[in-house]
Amino acid sequence: MQNHLLRNAALAVAIALLAGCAGTSTQPPPPITSVAPVVDTGTLAGAPYRFEIPADWNGELVVLLHGYETRGAPRDTPWPADPATAIFLARGYAVAESAYASQGWAVADAIADSERLRAHVAARHAPKRSWLVGMSMGGLVALASLEQHGAAYDGALSLCGVNVPATQVFAETLRSLVAFDVLFPDAGLPGGRLSDPAAPPLDDPRADQVALMQAIGTALAANPDAAATLARALEVAPDALAGTLSLHVLVQREMIARAGGLPVGNRDTVYSGFGDDVAFNAAVHRYAADPQAMTYLGDATELRGNIGKPLVLRYNQNDPTIPPRWQSVYPALAATAGHADKVTVLPPAGEGHCGFSPEQIDESFDVLTARPPR
Repeated sequence: MQNHLLRNAALAVAIALLAGCAGTSTQPPPPITSVAPVVDTGTLAGAPYRFEIPADWNGELVVLLHGYETRGAPRDTPWPADPATAIFLARGYAVAESAYASQGWAVADAIADSERLRAHVAARHAPKRSWLVGMSMGGLVALASLEQHGAAYDGALSLCGVNVPATQVFAETLRSLVAFDVLFPDAGLPGGRLSDPAAPPLDDPRADQVALMQAIGTALAANPDAAATLARALEVAPDALAGTLSLHVLVQREMIARAGGLPVGNRDTVYSGFGDDVAFNAAVHRYAADPQAMTYLGDATELRGNIGKPLVLRYNQNDPTIPPRWQSVYPALAATAGHADKVTVLPPAGEGHCGFSPEQIDESFDVLTARPPR
């Protein structure tokens, strides 16, 4: 399941036609009750999708949410089944999965596109119960969808998920990039500082992806003490540090291009955990957040813990993408919102990012679907 991080990724980092309802009628078609088995692919509002019903359908639906897909990565047509799709089909569940209308940090699109697909399926097949299952960035989509469209779902499972508000995600990617710039001032990066918000996205022809990744690795190898300090602060293993930094710069620059500016700033941030914190903070490059980008990020993808249906969270061990300090964030948000009883956190399983076995996914989903309604 490692490929849930970056589907069809263009970088080796820490790394993994039905356009709505045709015709002019405004009335939804009548539900179809005897169509199994079904494989339906097409496009809804610019988002490729795939929907399958197994021959022994149990009448329930899983909306499967994939992770980060590098902007510009080639897409197969029709949209292929996710590696996890077979797990749920084998258990009798129908599976709907949207490719999302855009690539990169497409959380806002993913929320809208997946809900549109669920409604499209529900109008035709009337599932008895519907579940959200997301991995990596798809975990954040699952949580946001449960908050925003909870009436349509019976619960959600987030596996190896980015289960924190998006503002925190980008505050922490900025932290890692400015820290690299301080600890490795002579890295010789093409295009200047790793944290520079004016640098082109990595899919831009002006960006030399290979040279940048090589420069990061060379700098880390040349100063193992500074690399160890940075790895401890980011809570990743030293041998995963280059991949984590590569992912952070990829995601940060893509978001700047998407939102029209840097969505978080660090003008008043006091950093700690890098040794001499006074000297470190004095050396940090400071950036102001772009108001338009702040609004984009906050409006589209913030989390508030306001859920009314069961939620199960499960993480991996030694995940270089999801640091341990993130694991308590969403349960705390839900508790503050008065919904602590809706959240179950399972013991970590599997290694790396989204390194779950089919059995571990089955086990996690069983916990979700076996919970009595509240």
